[in-house]
Amino acid sequence: MRAPASTHAPTYGHDADVIIAGAGMAGSTLALALASGGLRPLLVDPQPFEAQLAPTFDGRSSAIAYSSFRQWRAIGAGEALAPHAQRIEQILVTDGRTPGAAARKPLPAFLRFDSSEISGRIEGEPLGYLVENRQIRAALSKAVIDKQIPVIAPMAAKALEVDGGGARLTLSDGRVLSAPLAVSAEGRGSVLRRAAGIGDIGWSYGQSGVVATVRLQRPHEGVAHEYFLPSGPFAILPLTDNRASLVWTESTARGEALRDASPEAFHAHLMRRFGDFLGAVSIEGPTFVYPLSLSLAERMVAPRLALIGDAAHGVHPIAGQGLNLGLKDAAALAEVLVEALRNGEDIGAEAVLERYARWRRFDTVSNALAFDAFVRIFSNDNPLLRLARGAGLAVVNRIAPARRFFMHEAGGGVGDLPKLLRGVNL
Repeated sequence: MRAPASTHAPTYGHDADVIIAGAGMAGSTLALALASGGLRPLLVDPQPFEAQLAPTFDGRSSAIAYSSFRQWRAIGAGEALAPHAQRIEQILVTDGRTPGAAARKPLPAFLRFDSSEISGRIEGEPLGYLVENRQIRAALSKAVIDKQIPVIAPMAAKALEVDGGGARLTLSDGRVLSAPLAVSAEGRGSVLRRAAGIGDIGWSYGQSGVVATVRLQRPHEGVAHEYFLPSGPFAILPLTDNRASLVWTESTARGEALRDASPEAFHAHLMRRFGDFLGAVSIEGPTFVYPLSLSLAERMVAPRLALIGDAAHGVHPIAGQGLNLGLKDAAALAEVLVEALRNGEDIGAEAVLERYARWRRFDTVSNALAFDAFVRIFSNDNPLLRLARGAGLAVVNRIAPARRFFMHEAGGGVGDLPKLLRGVNL
């Protein structure tokens, strides 16, 4: 769906209504959401815009909640993404020393989520979608171009100054852009967050995520597998064309060793964890290794500045919710700003930004802490914790209302959802 034509011009004396530093997935989603509501965004990014479309840009795939995909449909990117989005129909969770589905019989600590249990309440949506990041970027970039949203790239944001009239963003070539509001979607190393004096708290997990794409001999049937092993979670996530994205958590030292291993050695290590339940497995493309850590900004807003995505919260990928939190930020911020515009308010005013921060603060912190607790509870071989978590998985698996709640939670269907996550246009 195309954004409605707008007669609204950028606020007098400014280059745009909102300058967004970072044209990645969260930043581009925000730009499209703002444009759909009649605001004039401008994107700035240090990467050449076309570089984000390269197959080897980062090699990752993302689990997308059905509510997040509704947002992309509403802002005009869903149609281009649909052919590349693999429906996740089931999620199988196992706690053990080896992958449960690869063993001869399921372990007692086993949990199955099935989209058919909640299909009536989510209008036929799956539990979520698995999409390669490069395909997400391609679809969002095409939509940004189609909507004629201006992008300045490659160009880094270097400094931020604010006053009562607006925010002034200095670029690496010396240019100064101004808008009533600046948004940082720059990721964990946000320049604008530091410029605004917003600190962050966090820690390293001493783990690395090993990411690879594999082709499978047998059909995956839209089933995602997550095994909680002593070294960390090992996830097999279904992709289109009978491929799978592997997210394999190891200690930092082992992760680096796997990065440097020969293809034959890497494949041998992989198969020991993967098993043969999907037949022969062949690795496609390069392998990537990413350090894992937690990072939480002390505040989500400052005068004339809002943070979204990893600039506000970088979380462990154990639940596959990192990008979804950023997309929820984008939906909430866009709704607050569009309503402020229609009410004649200054969109960069403290009262407006506080509405956004209040909306997102609890959800962000509670999710980050929950993911951190999951890491500490499941990434170890303590026999008492193993017994307790195994019992917990088994209990949830036997209680249908609990299963359905967790499925709705994973799909982003719980809580005070922004309009776009409900599929409602701004």
